[in-house]
Amino acid sequence: MTDALPGLNPNVILATFVLFCRIGACLMLAPGVSNSQIPMQVRLFVAVAITLSLAPLLLGRGQLQSLGDDPIAMLRMIVTEGLIGAMIGALGRLFFSALETLAVAAANMLGVVNPFGVEVDVNQMMPPLATTISMIAVALIFVADFHWEIIRGLVASYDAIPILSDYDASYSLRHIGLVLGQSFGIAIRVTSPFFLYSVIANFALTMINRVTPQIAIFYVAPPFIVSGGLLLLYFVVKPQIGEFMAGFAAWLTWG
Repeated sequence: MTDALPGLNPNVILATFVLFCRIGACLMLAPGVSNSQIPMQVRLFVAVAITLSLAPLLLGRGQLQSLGDDPIAMLRMIVTEGLIGAMIGALGRLFFSALETLAVAAANMLGVVNPFGVEVDVNQMMPPLATTISMIAVALIFVADFHWEIIRGLVASYDAIPILSDYDASYSLRHIGLVLGQSFGIAIRVTSPFFLYSVIANFALTMINRVTPQIAIFYVAPPFIVSGGLLLLYFVVKPQIGEFMAGFAAWLTWG
């Protein structure tokens, strides 16, 4: 094979595969590219294309020039690079997991868990309202060019965690804890209007029920609660998503 293609250096091919382990593992979990709506073949081709595009920039590093022929060492390197890439992708995924969790809670409070109509996603496990908010946030990743920031972060990761470095599990857990706190703090700010609306509306219904116990208020009120919640969503969804994307962009820049 190498005789038929003399321009292919086996060391270059091996080094490119090592790059693919980190980049592919990151894109497997990173928000946007890893969504189930994207076919698996497309995600694979995107990971290969990004790896080949970054290879000329990264192959000149000294660590890739000193790769050995020991299969045990190579297997350890492949596993380590996969873990590092998966950690980077999982940190970005935590932001959207927090948003989805609190969006589901907001949908429960607004009473729109099982509305009649067509589902947004065929395989969705969330209420349509939460799925819609999540899809808007994912679409804004590409609209705001944050996917380029993910690629830039991958390139910068080779300076922060060079190849041939050991995987530091304690550092990863500390970083995951920090990102969890940051992401859920942003998600709580984003979904707080729905929680406040639910508390106020249910408190008002309770007071009305105490004043007029003859009326089955909790059977009459749900359409008004849902209508008010959707009206609230209309007015606050733009600043909410903007707040979330600002926090995600800050993590991409400094995280």
